[in-house]
Amino acid sequence: MPAAIQDRPTAQAGKTPLVVRLLVLATFVVILNETLMINAIPRLMESLHVTEQAAQWVSTAFMLTMAAVIPVTGWFLQRVTTRQGYAIAMGVFLAGTALSAAAPTFTILLLGRIVQAAGTAVMMPLLMTTLMTVVPEQDRGRVMGNVTLAISVAPALGPAISGLILQLGSWRLLFVAVLPIAGAVTYFGLRHLDNIGEPQVSTLDWASAAMATLGFGGLVYGLSLFGEGKSNLGPSIGIVIAGAALIAFFVLRQLKLQRTGAPLMDLRTLTHRTFALSLALMCIAFLAMMGSMILLPLYLQNLRGLTPLQTGLLLMPGGLAMGILGPKVGRIYDRLGSRPLVIPGSIGIVLSLAGFTQISMTMPYWQVLALHALLMVSLAATFTPIFTLGMGALPPNMYPHGSSILGTLQQVAAALGTALVVTVMSARATSLVAEGAAAGAAQLSGMKVAFVIATVLAAATIVVAFLLPSRTTTSGDIVAH
Repeated sequence: MPAAIQDRPTAQAGKTPLVVRLLVLATFVVILNETLMINAIPRLMESLHVTEQAAQWVSTAFMLTMAAVIPVTGWFLQRVTTRQGYAIAMGVFLAGTALSAAAPTFTILLLGRIVQAAGTAVMMPLLMTTLMTVVPEQDRGRVMGNVTLAISVAPALGPAISGLILQLGSWRLLFVAVLPIAGAVTYFGLRHLDNIGEPQVSTLDWASAAMATLGFGGLVYGLSLFGEGKSNLGPSIGIVIAGAALIAFFVLRQLKLQRTGAPLMDLRTLTHRTFALSLALMCIAFLAMMGSMILLPLYLQNLRGLTPLQTGLLLMPGGLAMGILGPKVGRIYDRLGSRPLVIPGSIGIVLSLAGFTQISMTMPYWQVLALHALLMVSLAATFTPIFTLGMGALPPNMYPHGSSILGTLQQVAAALGTALVVTVMSARATSLVAEGAAAGAAQLSGMKVAFVIATVLAAATIVVAFLLPSRTTTSGDIVAH
C-alpha cells in the first residue's frame, strides 16, 4: 500500500477523503479497547478467581503485544494493499474480541486480548500512512485533528465507557458491545475502501523482527512489573535491562541494513530534526496522560469511594472535550502553524498536573473535573500539531517507518508512565505505613509524589515546544550528523 506513495492521489480541498474517514472510525473502535478493561479488574477477580496482579494483565498484555507487533507493521504494510491490510487487521481484531467475550478461563481471555491487540497494532500505522499519502499538506492539520480523536481520545474514554457498561452486568458485555460495532465497521469499510497505491515485494529481516519483538516487548513487560511490589524488583530490573540491550542491538542492525538493504525500521527518520522533537514531545505527553489515567480512578474509587460509573462520568467531560476540540485544533494548525497551539498546550499539561499534586480527601469534585478537562484540552492542543508536524517532516517513502516508530514508542511511553506512577506511589505508601501512617493517608501521599514527578517530567514538553518550528517541509529538515 505505501509503496506507491509517489503516485499521491489528490483529495478535494477542505474535504476528508472517505478512505481516511473509514480508517479513523475503525482505529477509534480498536484503540478504545486498550483501556476498556481498566474498570473491570474487580469483576474479573471475582468472576475468574484471579489476583489483582493477574487481572491487570488484561491491560498489560494489550500494551505488550502492541509494542511487539508495531515494529513489523512498516514491512507488512508495504506488502499488502489498503483493503488487504484493513481486512486482516479488523479480521484479527474481531476474532480476538469474540474469543475474549466467550472466554471460559482467564488464560483464554488473555489470549483473546493478545489477538485483539495484534489487529489493533496494524490499524494506526495504516491510518497514518494513508492520511499522509492522500491528504494535501494544507489540509493535514484539520484531518489529523480527526485522527487525534482515534489515537488519543479513545484510550481516554475507555475507562469512562467501561464504567457505564459495567453497570449493566458482566465484564463480558465490554466485548459483546464492541463486537457488532466492529463487525459493522469492517463490513462498511470493505464495501467502500479503495486501495491507495500498489503493494511492493520486500524481504523481512527475521533477526530484526525477533530483536524488535523481544526488545520492545521485554521493555514494556519489565516496566509493567515495577508496580507489583518489591518481590518483583530484581526480575523487573533484569528484564528492562535485557529489553534495552536487545533494542540497542536492534538499532545497530538497522544502521547496518540501511547501508546494505531494507531495514525493518528505518532509523533515518530520526535524522529529521522536527520528527525527532515531535516524537520526544509525544512520548512525554503520552506518559503524563497514561499516568494520570491510572492514578485518578485509584484516587476516586479507593480513597473517595466513588463507583466505576461515577468515576467514568466524572472523567468523561475531559475525554469528550479532547475529541470535540481535535478537528478545531487541526483547523487552527492549518491557519497558524504549531507554535500557537503546542506552547500553550504544553504549559496547560504542566499546570493541570501541578494542580493534581494538591489532591486531598476533601478536594471538591468540580476541581478534579476542571483539572482533568484542562489536561485533556491541553493534550488535544498538543497531539494534533505534533503528529502532523512530525510526519510532515518526513519524505513520503518514510511514512510507514515514521508511523511504526511513533506507534511503538507511544506504547513504551504508556507502559513507562503506568509503571512510574504506580511504583512511586507504592514505594511512598509502603514507607509511610511502615512508619505508622494510616493506609489511606499513605496512599494519598504516594499519589501526590507521583503527580509531582509527572509534573517535573511534563515540564520538558515546554522546552521541546519552543524548539519546534511552526511549519515544516520534507526538504532541509535534517539533523546534522
